[in-house]
Amino acid sequence: RDTRSSTLELTLKQLGVEYVTAEEVQTAQAESRDAKITHWIRCLQIAVKLLFPSERALCDQIFEGKHAWKDHCFAAATSKSLLNLLSFGQAISKSKTSPDKVFLLLDMFDRTLELQSEVEAVFAGDECAENRKSASTLVKCLAQAAKKTLIDFKDSIVKESPKNTSTDGDVHPLTSYVGNYIKYLMDYQSSLKLIFQESSNGDGTKSGLVSEISGLIHAVETNLDVKAKQYKDHALGILFLMNNINYIVRSIRSSEAKDLVGDDWIQRRRRTVQQHATQYKRVAWGKVLDCLSAQGLTSSVGSATEGIAGSVGSIGSHSSTTSTSVIKAR
Repeated sequence: RDTRSSTLELTLKQLGVEYVTAEEVQTAQAESRDAKITHWIRCLQIAVKLLFPSERALCDQIFEGKHAWKDHCFAAATSKSLLNLLSFGQAISKSKTSPDKVFLLLDMFDRTLELQSEVEAVFAGDECAENRKSASTLVKCLAQAAKKTLIDFKDSIVKESPKNTSTDGDVHPLTSYVGNYIKYLMDYQSSLKLIFQESSNGDGTKSGLVSEISGLIHAVETNLDVKAKQYKDHALGILFLMNNINYIVRSIRSSEAKDLVGDDWIQRRRRTVQQHATQYKRVAWGKVLDCLSAQGLTSSVGSATEGIAGSVGSIGSHSSTTSTSVIKAR
């Protein structure tokens, strides 16, 4: 029993699997950590599909007809190796969170969940109950870590500093980041539905993944409203909202997220974009009218013409960049 346990440990060690703590994972460089996760997934598949079944077959052969003995010896021979293997996954799930980390967690969740039935089969019996529980616990921990990462990301979007606002009314980097983030999340749609236990309520509203995606979008919109108020030029603030909301709509429409949020949501946001466009034109051209009023409407036609030219020129430096954005947004 001890010999078989040591042999399995050595085999896994040769594959690069050793007991790992959350602290060790936390101090690793991102590139190194990502590579280790990919390697760990391969090792997990090798262990569950080959090493542990081979050990089970050996125990069955040696202790044929003696079920209690073979189950006990198999559990004793494999417990430490399984613990070492799962420790890396546990360490990753407990390490410090960041938005991009969710995709690694979802990869690990997918693979461990796919192997769950094989784990249940190879570690069957009362003697292996703790082994099955350890594997099942890892799946739950990875799911919880992924969920927490998304929730924390949503909170961080709302709290993102309004000082980091573009000066030209163009699409903000945060908006484009979240738009792409949601697109990538859709590659894991089935896993996310399991994690968030999506269901349809009796009143027709939806919960789970739909509410999480909607929550991310709402967080961005809330942040954009705050940023728009930082503009001293009201027209430029309106242009900023129009461009950014339009970007969100286009991002959602070009991804599978459109099926989650629904056509009504998209149409409402498109109307919002049009309202901002109308408001922008009214506010921006209001400056021209103000300048005309300042020149005096009772002056001669020639003077009025000069006033118009001067007025347009005075806002030229401002409008030259924003007019292009308006055209793009529409």
